[in-house]
Amino acid sequence: MAAIAVEEQAAIRDSFARLLAERSAEADVRRTMETEAGYDPALWSAIAELGLTGLMVPEDHGGAAGGPVVLEALMEEAGAALLCAPYLSSAVLSAALLNRSTDAAAKARLLPAIASGERIASAALAGEKGLWTRDDVTARATPAGEAWTIDGVASYVTYGAQADLLLVAARVGESLGVFEVDPAGTGVSRTALRSFDRTQRLAQVTFAGAPSRRIAGLDERALDDALDVARVALAGQQVGAARRVFDMTVDYLKTRVQFGRPIGGFQALKHMAADLLVELESATSAARQAAAALEADAADAKTLVNLAAFACADAFLQIAASSIQMHGGIGFTWDHPAHLYLRRARADAWLLGSSDLYRDRYLAALETAND
Repeated sequence: MAAIAVEEQAAIRDSFARLLAERSAEADVRRTMETEAGYDPALWSAIAELGLTGLMVPEDHGGAAGGPVVLEALMEEAGAALLCAPYLSSAVLSAALLNRSTDAAAKARLLPAIASGERIASAALAGEKGLWTRDDVTARATPAGEAWTIDGVASYVTYGAQADLLLVAARVGESLGVFEVDPAGTGVSRTALRSFDRTQRLAQVTFAGAPSRRIAGLDERALDDALDVARVALAGQQVGAARRVFDMTVDYLKTRVQFGRPIGGFQALKHMAADLLVELESATSAARQAAAALEADAADAKTLVNLAAFACADAFLQIAASSIQMHGGIGFTWDHPAHLYLRRARADAWLLGSSDLYRDRYLAALETAND
């Protein structure tokens, strides 16, 4: 996709940030996360009106033809606001999958509605173990005349219970394919999963002879390429959230007084804050560098995406957990927002695969490069 001009990227980010400040404040997040849907349809429509649900969709299918750099920037804002919406599942991962297919008919049929926000899509790519690897896929596709049927289970499907389109990874013999499934159709049952993070929805989807259409051109490599886009987006979401909770903590250190002085003046807390700032800036650089490399189709793009995937997850978790500690007793209470960020950090750390998985991939790539 063609890169959007720097000035336009800044304007898009500013518009998104203003919308979230108005419609995704803490009170809005707390209200939305307790609803059955888990997202605010009015806010989703407003995001669509800005053209952001079509950010990763080509212009000829009604999208904005954006790239990973502007996507990562927007996800920093989404993370900071703890956005409760199927943005990562529909506008990012599902759109990225379809973009990589060679199925012109499927693109024409599905992408315009995703771009407009009229249709919420979700990608069912993980099995019950939630490993997000090839071996984790257990659903199987079987030819049924000119069509296909799917049997098996997909788990940890983001906004899977709310989606009206599922893109399902399933085994076809020894390989993998991706199939279009109507979640309201026969042979499909969806169960909402309990999640430590109430600001994001997960579901388990069971298929029992579910009718499906195979989407041409989506093999294992295309799946991993689409997941790279989602990994960069998730990294952006993590560093955006980490920065917000870090800033919140620093403000608390400046204003909370003990023994006649702000607690931020105590050496131990100063050192903790300094260490966290290093983690935050390093993770932010990793996320942005990975986005730039992916957009430029650089030779080391996958290596940098793996680096961002574990660095941003680990930094967010460390910053969010330390924030609780530095806030003292109030940070543990339901009324304080710090615990919401810790819950998001723990959930995000496993959302598209573990830090250990991406650390191993990163180290393997470095060893290969040095051979």
